[in-house]
Amino acid sequence: MFTNKHVVVALLVAPVLSIMAWFAVGNFIGEEAKPAMPGEAYPLVEKSNCRYASGICELENQDVKLALRLDESVGLALELNASHPVEAVLMSVSHPERDPGPRPMQPADAKGLKWRMPLTTVPGAEQRIRIVISINDSAYFADASTAFLQEEA
Repeated sequence: MFTNKHVVVALLVAPVLSIMAWFAVGNFIGEEAKPAMPGEAYPLVEKSNCRYASGICELENQDVKLALRLDESVGLALELNASHPVEAVLMSVSHPERDPGPRPMQPADAKGLKWRMPLTTVPGAEQRIRIVISINDSAYFADASTAFLQEEA
């Protein structure tokens, strides 16, 4: 079977052609990323580092990237760093069944890239972080785990 040079060439060329076809179809038919439209709401994806004791939780949607971390430099606070200037942030850190409602975060810089919310205690593992941000009249929302804030065992 492998003595025929046409079979050997076909076995080498076929996988390369199939991979090239995969990318060509993706480029021609694949969905293009659309810019955020004012007045629309978009979900933020919780990255894997939110699900273990990493100290930081990254949330993103297309080019909007957020990073949440616990800041203990000036009291206990949850700090949000954004890739784009944020107009407003509402956040709730609570148990899923007992949500008292969101509280506004306070800007920590003039550009709107860093925001802080004071906390009384470190959130427990069963609690969730719910966040809504406004960038260029578009809303972005997320529901994230607090596992990244927990001490490693």
